Amino acid sequence: MASSAAPFILNFTGFAAFVFLFLIVGCTARPFYPLPSKNNADGSRQPLQTFRPFNIAHRGSNGELPEETAPAYMRAIEEGADFIETDILSSKDGVLICFHDVTLDDTTDILNHKEFANRKRTYEVQGVNTTGFFIVDFTLKELKSLRVKQRYRFRDQQFNGKFQIITFEEFISIALDASRVVGIYPEIKNPVLINQHVKWPGGKRFEDKFVETLKKYGYKGSYLSKDWLKQPAFVQSFAPTSLVYISNQTDLPKIFLIDDINIPTQDTNQSYWEITSDSYFDYIKQYVVGIGPWKDTVVPVVNNYLQTPTDLVARAHAHNLQVHPYTYRNENLFLHFNFKQDPYEEYDYWINQIGVDGLFTDFTGSLHKFQERTSANPSNHQDDSSASKLLHKIALLVSSYKG
Repeated sequence: MASSAAPFILNFTGFAAFVFLFLIVGCTARPFYPLPSKNNADGSRQPLQTFRPFNIAHRGSNGELPEETAPAYMRAIEEGADFIETDILSSKDGVLICFHDVTLDDTTDILNHKEFANRKRTYEVQGVNTTGFFIVDFTLKELKSLRVKQRYRFRDQQFNGKFQIITFEEFISIALDASRVVGIYPEIKNPVLINQHVKWPGGKRFEDKFVETLKKYGYKGSYLSKDWLKQPAFVQSFAPTSLVYISNQTDLPKIFLIDDINIPTQDTNQSYWEITSDSYFDYIKQYVVGIGPWKDTVVPVVNNYLQTPTDLVARAHAHNLQVHPYTYRNENLFLHFNFKQDPYEEYDYWINQIGVDGLFTDFTGSLHKFQERTSANPSNHQDDSSASKLLHKIALLVSSYKG
């Protein structure tokens, strides 16, 4: 989100070859990615780092490539992401896909497809009548015929129209086939809308299909358990009822996303002040391991200058909840004046002064380079799960007193 974006340069031969191959097969409706392989199932891959805040690739490396596409996720992994993040919605025929908006208008070439001109609808989305081409009105085959484009005009446009929408299973395969352990961070997106418009056999809900997919590919285990470290995953949602509902189906760690102070929860219509109260933290910590707030609610902003930080992080830590704010972006448009157009200064502030436990970023490579240069790597942090747990607890205690 800035005034301009530097031209994207393919720095890695392997990545360039991948993109070339992807473009060759992209015109077909068949998924490019096979189901997850077992090539790396022997435990020989470099494990997930747990000694510093998590680098969460927000919709992939979408500062460089169109969001939530296979190349964006591959790029994020090459750049050092700990987790690749995605939004999960559903097609009309019940296939879970990776896409952020409930409408296709802003980030696909839907307007170029005259065969779909009569599909525009108006539905209520979170209390607002919204008009557009809704994902829930298209089958997977139809969605695969579309091509994705960059959301922001000031970012690199050269890959517009070249990549398909991918399924949740294809997304999982990217993580499982990586040369090192890479976690996934899927969001149960707009569950109220999805459950209204998509029906599955046996009365199953969107959340049921979501958890079934995770289980199908071996995702299980509580935070930092042996199973979790083998295939790390956080499950996130803005809908607290969805997180509570799936808590009976999976022990995977869950993150409760928190929107702007003026936006109520989409399913329970609760205010920001209610869901960030100590009493609500006491309740929600039974079901989640952390919160994912919009960063400008953690540190308010006036005229593009940071104000005095709130006590949200300290209070969350006091309730043993992690804090993973969103979204960090390199461009000047999104860097508050305090950081003097330097994203490294922003990372330093949030990690070392505010004390967050993970960061959603559009520029995975920048955060990785910053952390590689500034954080120490304990030699045994990857080998001893007990030590990892102890280090994490110490970090939470220390960060509660920072800022």
